Amino acid sequence: MNNLKQQKRAWLRFLDTGVKPIDEVHVSEPGLIAVEVVAGDKETALAAVATLGERWATSGPPAPWRVPGEPGVRVRTYVDTRAPALSDEEPVAG
Repeated sequence: MNNLKQQKRAWLRFLDTGVKPIDEVHVSEPGLIAVEVVAGDKETALAAVATLGERWATSGPPAPWRVPGEPGVRVRTYVDTRAPALSDEEPVAG
Protein backbone atom coordinates (compact mmCIF):
# COMPACT_ATOMS: atom_id res chain seq x y z
CA MET A 1 0.00 0.00 0.00
CA ASN A 2 1.48 3.36 -0.90
CA ASN A 3 2.06 6.08 1.67
CA LEU A 4 -0.82 8.32 0.51
CA LYS A 5 -3.32 5.46 0.83
CA GLN A 6 -1.98 4.62 4.30
CA GLN A 7 -2.36 8.23 5.43
CA LYS A 8 -5.88 8.44 4.05
CA ARG A 9 -6.88 5.21 5.76
CA ALA A 10 -5.39 6.40 9.07
CA TRP A 11 -7.26 9.70 8.93
CA LEU A 12 -10.53 8.03 8.00
CA ARG A 13 -10.10 5.87 11.09
CA PHE A 14 -9.46 9.02 13.13
CA LEU A 15 -12.69 10.52 11.86
CA ASP A 16 -14.60 7.34 12.84
CA THR A 17 -13.04 6.90 16.28
CA GLY A 18 -11.44 10.19 17.32
CA VAL A 19 -8.15 8.35 17.85
CA LYS A 20 -5.15 9.82 16.06
CA PRO A 21 -2.91 7.61 13.93
CA ILE A 22 0.39 6.51 15.44
CA ASP A 23 2.97 9.21 14.77
CA GLU A 24 6.40 8.22 13.50
CA VAL A 25 8.05 9.89 16.51
CA HIS A 26 6.46 7.29 18.81
CA VAL A 27 8.42 4.48 17.12
CA SER A 28 11.43 6.41 15.82
CA GLU A 29 14.11 4.71 17.95
CA PRO A 30 14.92 1.16 19.02
CA GLY A 31 13.04 0.37 22.22
CA LEU A 32 10.03 2.60 21.50
CA ILE A 33 6.78 0.79 20.74
CA ALA A 34 3.12 1.60 20.28
CA VAL A 35 0.78 -1.05 21.66
CA GLU A 36 -2.88 -1.24 20.75
CA VAL A 37 -4.88 -3.69 22.84
CA VAL A 38 -8.27 -5.04 21.77
CA ALA A 39 -10.33 -6.75 24.47
CA GLY A 40 -13.92 -7.70 25.11
CA ASP A 41 -14.35 -5.06 27.81
CA LYS A 42 -12.76 -1.85 29.06
CA GLU A 43 -11.49 -3.35 32.34
CA THR A 44 -9.55 -6.12 30.58
CA ALA A 45 -8.00 -3.72 28.06
CA LEU A 46 -6.91 -1.31 30.80
CA ALA A 47 -5.52 -4.18 32.90
CA ALA A 48 -3.33 -5.26 29.97
CA VAL A 49 -1.92 -1.74 29.63
CA ALA A 50 -1.37 -1.54 33.41
CA THR A 51 0.65 -4.75 33.22
CA LEU A 52 2.96 -3.16 30.63
CA GLY A 53 3.33 -0.17 32.97
CA GLU A 54 4.57 -2.45 35.75
CA ARG A 55 7.59 -3.34 33.63
CA TRP A 56 8.38 -0.30 31.46
CA ALA A 57 7.75 3.43 31.22
CA THR A 58 4.46 4.00 29.38
CA SER A 59 2.28 6.91 28.37
CA GLY A 60 -0.14 5.83 31.07
CA PRO A 61 -3.74 4.68 31.12
CA PRO A 62 -5.41 5.56 27.83
CA ALA A 63 -9.01 6.40 27.06
CA PRO A 64 -10.79 3.34 25.61
CA TRP A 65 -12.58 3.57 22.25
CA ARG A 66 -14.53 1.40 19.84
CA VAL A 67 -14.15 1.08 16.08
CA PRO A 68 -17.54 1.02 14.35
CA GLY A 69 -18.22 -2.40 12.85
CA GLU A 70 -15.38 -4.11 14.74
CA PRO A 71 -15.64 -6.12 17.95
CA GLY A 72 -14.14 -5.14 21.28
CA VAL A 73 -12.80 -2.14 23.10
CA ARG A 74 -9.43 -0.68 22.15
CA VAL A 75 -6.76 1.15 24.08
CA ARG A 76 -3.36 2.37 22.96
CA THR A 77 -0.27 3.11 24.96
CA TYR A 78 3.25 4.11 24.02
CA VAL A 79 6.07 2.22 25.70
CA ASP A 80 9.77 2.86 26.16
CA THR A 81 11.30 -0.57 26.74
CA ARG A 82 14.63 1.10 27.56
CA ALA A 83 13.23 2.72 30.71
CA PRO A 84 11.96 0.91 33.80
CA ALA A 85 8.51 1.62 35.18
CA LEU A 86 8.16 4.50 37.58
CA SER A 87 7.62 3.29 41.12
CA ASP A 88 5.10 4.85 43.45
CA GLU A 89 7.95 6.30 45.51
CA GLU A 90 9.59 8.18 42.62
CA PRO A 91 8.31 11.68 41.87
CA VAL A 92 7.33 12.34 38.28
CA ALA A 93 9.43 15.10 36.71
CA GLY A 94 7.32 17.89 35.35
